[in-house]
Amino acid sequence: MAACWTLRGCDDEMMADCPHAIDPKEQCPASCMVGKCYRETHVVTSDPALIFEPFIDRSAAAKEQCTFCEFFLTHGPRLP
Repeated sequence: MAACWTLRGCDDEMMADCPHAIDPKEQCPASCMVGKCYRETHVVTSDPALIFEPFIDRSAAAKEQCTFCEFFLTHGPRLP
């Protein structure tokens, strides 16, 4: 099962026309309508220790919104 932060939120047809999906390294911006996260695990954090944690691999997130999510910041991939 894929980690939630690796999924864009749009289907294949939408992704074919999506300007954010052209480059796989490009993150869907937080303002993207279909890039919103509705999972129970999604909680926007205000914890500075998580926000400024230097060893979180934020480039692994397909959506910018994940980079502020407590679940991603706690369970996501780490840099070496």
